Amino acid sequence: MKKFEESNILGMFSEVISEGIVIVNAQQQITASNKAANKMFDYREGELIGKPLDILIPQRAKHKHGKLADKFMGEGKARQMGKGLDLVGIRKGGEEFPLEISLNPFKLQEKQYVLALIMDITEKKKAEQTIDYWFQIFDESLNEIYVFDAESFIFINVNRGAQMNLGYNMQDLGTMSVMDIKPEVTKDVLERLISPLISGRKEKVIFETIHKRKDGSLYPVEVHLQLSFIGRRRVCVAIVLDITERKNYTQQLENTVEERTQQLREALQAEKKLNELKTKFLSLVSHEFKTPLSSILTSTSLLKKYTTSEQQDKRDKHITTIKSKVKYLDNILTDFLSIERLDLGKVNYSMTSFPLSKLINEVVYDANMLLKEGQRIQYPRDIDGIVVEFDEKIMGVALSNLVHNAIKYSPEHSDIELKVSQENDQLKIDVVDNGFGIPPEDQPFIFDRYFRATNVLTVQGTGIGLNIVRQHMNNLNANVTFKSEMGTGSTFTLFIPINNKENEKNLTG
Repeated sequence: MKKFEESNILGMFSEVISEGIVIVNAQQQITASNKAANKMFDYREGELIGKPLDILIPQRAKHKHGKLADKFMGEGKARQMGKGLDLVGIRKGGEEFPLEISLNPFKLQEKQYVLALIMDITEKKKAEQTIDYWFQIFDESLNEIYVFDAESFIFINVNRGAQMNLGYNMQDLGTMSVMDIKPEVTKDVLERLISPLISGRKEKVIFETIHKRKDGSLYPVEVHLQLSFIGRRRVCVAIVLDITERKNYTQQLENTVEERTQQLREALQAEKKLNELKTKFLSLVSHEFKTPLSSILTSTSLLKKYTTSEQQDKRDKHITTIKSKVKYLDNILTDFLSIERLDLGKVNYSMTSFPLSKLINEVVYDANMLLKEGQRIQYPRDIDGIVVEFDEKIMGVALSNLVHNAIKYSPEHSDIELKVSQENDQLKIDVVDNGFGIPPEDQPFIFDRYFRATNVLTVQGTGIGLNIVRQHMNNLNANVTFKSEMGTGSTFTLFIPINNKENEKNLTG
């Protein structure tokens, strides 16, 4: 009769409940189990009947379980077993698995029984572990992660990395929306951004924007935005990368590329200019050397014809021509050597004190040999007593160049005037001619190497003298300038620093 009654009870529960059911008597012996319980613990039907309950409990938990069971039997109230504890069952083969158990006491024919409703929560535990794992990744990620409502854009959750970078805590952010940290983004813009996600046209939207910290500072970010659901609530999940370093690197790279490109342009331009200078140099050498050499060759040949003493004057004329042409070639070679030394930085300057009148006398004496028919050099007035502290040789080269050019580019029967004065603590020496003048379009290039004005191309010259003068003056903290008008003439001026009060007194009278 007893077995019949117990089997009826078991049959009644087995049909309506899918969880495992085990019925235990006061002696903690199993009196009934349903199919779900048998399957859960891997026993055949009826195999558990009469077995002690602790057959379903791992050895390490049996002692603790016995105490809990005695306490429960004494209380006699339905409740969940081991609330807050991780309960473990053991299958017939020894495999352990997590459980949840609800205990329900009842009486049958004056005897105490307990019905245990058992659930295998293996999958639930796996899900919880997965959630814990992903939450740990979410919270500990170095990137910023935001979860916000897809309609209101109010934050639902924000990971620790984002909170630290923004300077807000979760309590602050819980009342804020996406627009509060994106000063450049409006709600309309956000709606347009997520519309491809809502419509299903895209699974992810990636864009760059600016985030604003609590202290007001801004930083660039790259946002990876996706749509998700929390229950029935549609949310957006944004994984945000702080790209400050990337932007800095990109900017540095762009600057480097631009710098290298500019250097390449300059190098190509310098190479082009160098090739042009080489071409000009070869043309110059060919022309400037050929003419005097031809004159020397002609005069040398003619000298052979004048053998008698009565022809001495003719011999002297050709000898003078030869000397003149040789001196001209020597001057050209001197200029070329000067350019080479200047370019290589091998010019050694020697600063000395010397009378200005002595230097000008020497320059004018040499220049008189080059004067054309009727040309005169007007000597400067009131220069006795002026002492210059400068490189005497270089100043002589510079002044000679300006005077020789004045003679060369002025017509016959014209004057070349030298003037000396003071201007802004500098000795000012003007060389004034009444020559051809320099065309306005040529004036910006007059100090360039090998450059010659277009109106004097038929006049013999190298185009390097003024370039040499300019370089020497710059190296010695001096200067050379000019003014010129077509058909009227030119004035070239040397500015030499004055280093003593006595000179200033002599110059100002």
